[in-house]
Amino acid sequence: MTDLEDEPQPTITPPRSRSRRVVQAALSVALVLAVFGGVLPRIADLSEVREEIGAMTAIEGGSLLLLGVWNLVSYALVYLSALPRLRLGQAMVVAQASTAIANTVPGGAGFGIGVTWAMLASWRFRRPEITLLVLVTGVWNVFAKLALPVVALALLAVQGGTTTGSIAAGAAGIGILVAAVFTFAVMLRSEAGARRVGFGAQRMVNLVRRVARRAPIEGWDASAASFRSTTNELLRRRWLPLTVSTLVSHLTLFAVLLLTLRHVGVSEAEVSSAVVLASFAFVRLISALPLTPGGLGVVELGLTAALVAAGGDRASVVASVLVYRAVTYLLPIPIGALSLLLWQRWSGRSAAQVSEGTGSSSVS
Repeated sequence: MTDLEDEPQPTITPPRSRSRRVVQAALSVALVLAVFGGVLPRIADLSEVREEIGAMTAIEGGSLLLLGVWNLVSYALVYLSALPRLRLGQAMVVAQASTAIANTVPGGAGFGIGVTWAMLASWRFRRPEITLLVLVTGVWNVFAKLALPVVALALLAVQGGTTTGSIAAGAAGIGILVAAVFTFAVMLRSEAGARRVGFGAQRMVNLVRRVARRAPIEGWDASAASFRSTTNELLRRRWLPLTVSTLVSHLTLFAVLLLTLRHVGVSEAEVSSAVVLASFAFVRLISALPLTPGGLGVVELGLTAALVAAGGDRASVVASVLVYRAVTYLLPIPIGALSLLLWQRWSGRSAAQVSEGTGSSSVS
């Protein structure tokens, strides 16, 4: 098996300038303020929204909290599938810490990957293992995000709820999904195919970078070949757990939204489960764009617009979306912060123990 450490790695570009990060942060804040301070209050009266939320019973709130906790656990299951030597506690710490960073820092997805690397490296996982985990879980998440809209539109078609626009969107989604799966299959089939895909992706990225007047990147063909050699072995052994855990993670997130809508009072007759799934799936695709940390503001606006357009009561929909985001966006932040603190304390203690052990051996 080819070791990724022995292969050339893609050229890593330097971090963006401070001014660009400041501009991105300012735009994110402006978008969030516009959505929560301007748009949502126009869609529904906030006093009615508070009443809808307050009408939930303790049992309903408790069931949502339990499902939200399981949603957090489901993130860790994906990591366990891609890295079998990882323990559940470690997977939970990594998943919660990276999620908290993605939800709070502009461009947080990249920072979350950095934290994932640091944590796994501190636990003595090798660079090829970490690279494989990051890449494979990322690819499987993309596949899931592309597949869910197709499934949702198929359910709508069975129920007779499709329109010309939704059919066109579904056809586009199927085309993108097929292209993505085909590209991935070409990469896995042969080293030459992997190099062609890597070189093609490098050329497309460099075209964009040339317009942005940034230096070109290199080495993606060699990295794609290395990725293929290690990924084939992993997928032969772990493709089923990886696929199941990824689907469970995405569907659990959807289940939180659906249960919230029903608890708040948006019935199946108002907005069917298939419509909720379609709204959830398409908003997930939109929120993949790094406009705000964790899609804050974008998800709320997208879900509210889609569910109100589908026939949901405005106050009930806004209340449901806010509760859903409290469970899935806000809840991981304190848990992730605690996970970071636990990891820092653990890694510091481990480093001290290694230092003591080295010192004692040198004395002897």
